[in-house]
Amino acid sequence: MSDPQLKIGVDVPWVSSWSSEALAAVSRCPSVDGAPAVGQQQSPGQGEPLYARNHLFRQRRSVREMLCPMCGEPTHDGDRWSQTARWTTAGAVRAKGLGGWLPADLADDKPLLDAGAIAPLHRACAERSLALCPHLHHMADQELKAFPGAWIVIPLTIQAKPRIAVGTLPKTVAVVSFLQLIGVPNHST
Repeated sequence: MSDPQLKIGVDVPWVSSWSSEALAAVSRCPSVDGAPAVGQQQSPGQGEPLYARNHLFRQRRSVREMLCPMCGEPTHDGDRWSQTARWTTAGAVRAKGLGGWLPADLADDKPLLDAGAIAPLHRACAERSLALCPHLHHMADQELKAFPGAWIVIPLTIQAKPRIAVGTLPKTVAVVSFLQLIGVPNHST
């Protein structure tokens, strides 16, 4: 049973899943320009919040549209902050097999801010999250990092089996689950 006192965007991040939001079939999804993606039912506020689980569709929207994962509102240049992003290099991203998404002109030693599947937040939302979220509170790195003005979105895929095996169709197909976000400092878009 849900707690009517919990407010989405204040007490529960907008991007969080709720216990009522079961996974759904793979379908073409507007959050990834109509590509096949894993679906999930949408009924935010119903059931119990699953704080540690991002809702698939809301996560993809937050990354594509630069929506704050806490409040769900658009973020803007100068007010995009990451709590969980880690500094890496283009070479390290390439070593993970994701180099095909990086511009060819990025040197391997180019610093990048890997936000993973978490879009940047408004500073006020990030500070509120750091103050209230036990998971974030226990992270060793508490520094809020300004998110760069240029970024790369990488679709993360999983293999799904079609419901019906048909002649020449592949036994599994790649479908989008989440989107990964990588900030590119000092790079023009």
